Amino acid sequence: MVARIMSCALIGLEGVLVTVEVDIAGGLPAFHVVGLGDAAVQESRERVRAAVRNSGYEFPARRVTASLAPSDLRKAGPAYDLSIALGLLAATNQLVALPHNAVFLGELGLDGTLRHIDGILPMVAVARDAGIGVAYVPHEDAREAALVEGITVIPVHHIAELVAHLSGRGLLNPIAPCGVECDPEPSFDVDLAHIQGQEHVKRALEIAAAGGHNLLMTGTPGSGKTMMARALVSILPPLSRDEALEVTRISSVAGLLPRHAPLVRVRPFCAPHHTTSLAGLVGGGAGRIRPGMLSLAHRGVLFLDELPEFGSRLEVLRQPLEDRVITLSRASGSVTFPASIMLIAAQNPCPCGWYGDTMRRCQCSAAAVQRYQARVSGPLLDRIDVHVTVPRVEHERLVLRRPAEASRVVRARVSEARERQRARWGDGAITCNADMGPAELRELAVPDDAAQRLLDAALRQLGLSARGYYRVLKLARTIADLAGMSQIDVTHVGEALQYRPVVRQRDAV
Repeated sequence: MVARIMSCALIGLEGVLVTVEVDIAGGLPAFHVVGLGDAAVQESRERVRAAVRNSGYEFPARRVTASLAPSDLRKAGPAYDLSIALGLLAATNQLVALPHNAVFLGELGLDGTLRHIDGILPMVAVARDAGIGVAYVPHEDAREAALVEGITVIPVHHIAELVAHLSGRGLLNPIAPCGVECDPEPSFDVDLAHIQGQEHVKRALEIAAAGGHNLLMTGTPGSGKTMMARALVSILPPLSRDEALEVTRISSVAGLLPRHAPLVRVRPFCAPHHTTSLAGLVGGGAGRIRPGMLSLAHRGVLFLDELPEFGSRLEVLRQPLEDRVITLSRASGSVTFPASIMLIAAQNPCPCGWYGDTMRRCQCSAAAVQRYQARVSGPLLDRIDVHVTVPRVEHERLVLRRPAEASRVVRARVSEARERQRARWGDGAITCNADMGPAELRELAVPDDAAQRLLDAALRQLGLSARGYYRVLKLARTIADLAGMSQIDVTHVGEALQYRPVVRQRDAV
């Protein structure tokens, strides 16, 4: 007898329906799982065998074959345990019937309890899109699954209670749908009000947040670069409903979604150490390809401290910073992850860190300074819109007890600027000024005559590349949005030009 039941696989961030077929045949006792499963799938044989027996059911002393179709799709993880066990019970007539319009997901403990699995959100979403009406999931994953509208989610603690429910001897109640509402006033560890001085850097942070621009801070140790980078999240506008579901889906697949908080409500802030591997930075890994820090920071901030220490690995960021996605190709196939991030980076001006400081003398040679600054390539620096120098904080500023401007005040201005951009672009692919291409710039980022003359002079004197020219225009458009002006004038272009990188040479000593 053959029993059929539906489950799900993960390919990147997307779910794929899998048909689980269980056959009971004569011959010597054996248990085989076929269908290109990884080690976790193959180990499901022992988990299912123990769970069935310890739940009070009989495991057949015959030849058992479980097939996961489509057979040419690589499958990873323990999500198929529940469907294999139920198929086995149905094939041995210990379960009278299986519903045809349901999907079953979950890892089995040896005692028959259902355990958490990664990626519940995209799995339930693909089941809903395929017209499946009911999803049976582990109890601790039910709130996450209930974020998907249009499908009934039934939480399950133990396989025995699920069998009783399917047999009509018990009743499992579905969980109520969870609303996707983001916290309008979240709390943050670092607020701009905690930072004294550095007003020009705060202004640069506000501009970057308003337009979604990348930013690089260069300054001596202890000048507050890391603290200001962490404060950036507190001035970004709240996640929209669609953005929150995007970020939640990525965290779910990566296994980083807290069980007590099934919906990500604040923009992510990822700060990988400079020793992070290439796979950890952009994604990959053995078996199922998982998202890296670049995708985990989607719709949020990727902070790279000590930027030159990342070395040649930085070059992999060049394409994602332009395309907002990253495609990973492996022998098992290609996966595309979203990577719409704000890149915020910090670096010292030299190896010892004190080049240009007003109180401590730099001990590095001119050649050492040039080598250090050359670790970050020109093409990558050209993709960063805002370059700002962070000087030492004066003592008088540190002891000043007057509070600085709070993040919520700045966030209100940033949100207003983003609303102007949203009204300009509608519901299209462009969500902020940083996403604009040349066509959009020619149409909606046209400077007045005086601003155009200043741009022409900068193009000649500063040697701006075509990309640099367009990035100045994007930045000027954002500055005009913050000022509530539809026309880009000379003051907006002038401020935007101040944030272009300056090639610094070591003074002769």
